[in-house]
Amino acid sequence: MLSRIGLTTSNRGLRLFSSHSKTLASIPKTSTKIQKNLNSNSVQESGINWDEFLTLRKQQRGLNFTSSIATAVLGSALSFAYIAQIEIDPTQMIFGFDPLVIFTIGFSSCTGLCYLLGPTLGSIVFKMKNKKILNEFNKKNKTFLNHIINNRVDASRQSFANPVPDYYGEKIYSLKDYRQWLRDCNTYKRKAKEFV
Repeated sequence: MLSRIGLTTSNRGLRLFSSHSKTLASIPKTSTKIQKNLNSNSVQESGINWDEFLTLRKQQRGLNFTSSIATAVLGSALSFAYIAQIEIDPTQMIFGFDPLVIFTIGFSSCTGLCYLLGPTLGSIVFKMKNKKILNEFNKKNKTFLNHIINNRVDASRQSFANPVPDYYGEKIYSLKDYRQWLRDCNTYKRKAKEFV
């Protein structure tokens, strides 16, 4: 009799079917809305688009170059300061060479080594500066490098009239640059087929 009028008995007492079904029907809709909002918020917070990625890539390259110059200057200053303190006797040979030649080689070696250590310092600074989006940047970088590998040209067919367009994609800093790089690669492939 109770089931005819829409009432049911349970451990907690009487419930009306119509209100209970409305509540149950609204739960999936609400949960899907919440899930969609969570997904969109997580994408907005953690995701970076291609323009931002390419801007960060340009920033990383700039930091590496700047730190290379700075460490090279520091290395040359330190090696010059060391060489300036040494008393040079032109009559005594060092390893069978003139002391000036050895000191010049040492100065150049120290400067070059410090220049090569610069990108390591730049990379550390870049990672500290962009901690929050570093994982997303690395994922995009991997995807980007796969695009470069799949679309780059065969360098063995180059000539003076048909040079290879940016083989590693190091000068791509925007989507416009990427599209131009793709066009240059297609032009290279076309010229390589026509003239060889």
